Amino acid sequence: MLSLAIVGLMVGLMIGRLTTPEPRVLEQIEVVPAGLVLWFNEEPQLHGEHVDGAVALLFQAEGKAQRGRLQVQGKDVIWRVQRSEEGLLVNLVAARPLHGQWSGGAVDGRWRLNISLREE
Repeated sequence: MLSLAIVGLMVGLMIGRLTTPEPRVLEQIEVVPAGLVLWFNEEPQLHGEHVDGAVALLFQAEGKAQRGRLQVQGKDVIWRVQRSEEGLLVNLVAARPLHGQWSGGAVDGRWRLNISLREE
């Protein structure tokens, strides 16, 4: 009886492992003119907002903390990726209010998200 229980447990664990989705991961960030391109292994859930002139995007994904600069109309914009309890938070901040637009799509088996910025 015990051996049947152990076999049942092992089969259940294997089935659970096969049906568990792969975690979504931010694989790469590219700086492009007036924006960023984020590459994920799969499409993440996304929530984006404009907060006091900054652009904030929250992804249900994993990844490492990063930061950098880019230029929008000849002026600096600072971007930062940080981990939070809800996932990855991407902040884009400048000395003047920003407006951001984002769109995503599947490319070569990965998910590409384009973030375009402009001054308000």
